[in-house]
Amino acid sequence: MAQWAYKVAYIDYRGRVSSEGLETLIGSNERRSTFARRYLNTLGKDGWELVGIQPLTANSAYYVFKRTAQEGDYAEEAPAAAEAAPSGGPTVESA
Repeated sequence: MAQWAYKVAYIDYRGRVSSEGLETLIGSNERRSTFARRYLNTLGKDGWELVGIQPLTANSAYYVFKRTAQEGDYAEEAPAAAEAAPSGGPTVESA
């Protein structure tokens, strides 16, 4: 069974893309559609396939991509909730 890796990119159609701490900005005199296409083509060349779009505002959205998992695709797992909360911190109760 295939394992997938996912990437989420925040795209502001006014000229900024942010993904995994890296930003890509629109070039001077570059059309917005050309800018978005340039970024998407770069991901496509790396094997990423667009699988979803979550609109946020009229000018921005989250784009979700996936590809077959490759070495280095997975971030280290976050610590368990009990390990992450400092002692004496707030607790969450469920009914």
